[in-house]
Amino acid sequence: MRHCNEQGRRIFLANVGVNAAHRLVSPLRDDGSFTLVTIPEGHDGPRVVRYGDVDAFRSIVPERYWAMPTHYDPEFETNTYGDNCAWAPRAAALKACREGDVIAFIARLVGCGGPVFALVGLLAIEAVLRDVTAEPDAATMTRFGANAHVRRAKWDGFWVFAGGHGSRLFPRAVVIGREEAELLFRDRTGAAWSWPAHRTELQTIGSYTRSCRCVIDPSVDASRAEHFWALLRERVGCGPWP
Repeated sequence: MRHCNEQGRRIFLANVGVNAAHRLVSPLRDDGSFTLVTIPEGHDGPRVVRYGDVDAFRSIVPERYWAMPTHYDPEFETNTYGDNCAWAPRAAALKACREGDVIAFIARLVGCGGPVFALVGLLAIEAVLRDVTAEPDAATMTRFGANAHVRRAKWDGFWVFAGGHGSRLFPRAVVIGREEAELLFRDRTGAAWSWPAHRTELQTIGSYTRSCRCVIDPSVDASRAEHFWALLRERVGCGPWP
């Protein structure tokens, strides 16, 4: 495993949870707490999680959805996140994510003031399971078996990332608006985001975060890494790690 301090970690961003295309929402409460509701699962099976299986969902998701499978990913019981890095263009950039890096999760939350995007948690990567095309051995299942991609047993070349010390679901949402986005993020060319007048702030953030990718590389711009961790320390007390 590559050891590094927090500022030395590359930060990848993944958009997770239900969005405007789904009937369910991830609620944001007035005190900043939230429930990250995962998307419906397109495959069924004996190990697939259903909405009614998750205690946090039972007071949020209407009972008529409880029997429906959900793609419970990321999960923060054993700290894993999976994606179809081998064949899905939106996830291809995660193939560069390695031990010592961070995957930060951004989600669409809905509060009394309407929808927002917010950072909701992160994984500090300690292991990566790559190109899974067959059921893993028992030892691998012990570490990665709780992930939704493993649970549905469709061995289609997915990847799973396992988080170690520092991985967590945040206790409060770190709302990302234009001010935070301009401070922290750049597009794939390294340029600042553009904010066209014909699009809302929410639409612009959603567009730029649709695909997973490395958004902060401290070797290129250390100041943005410092701002990222300072924001998390201020808002949710996250970091530093040894």
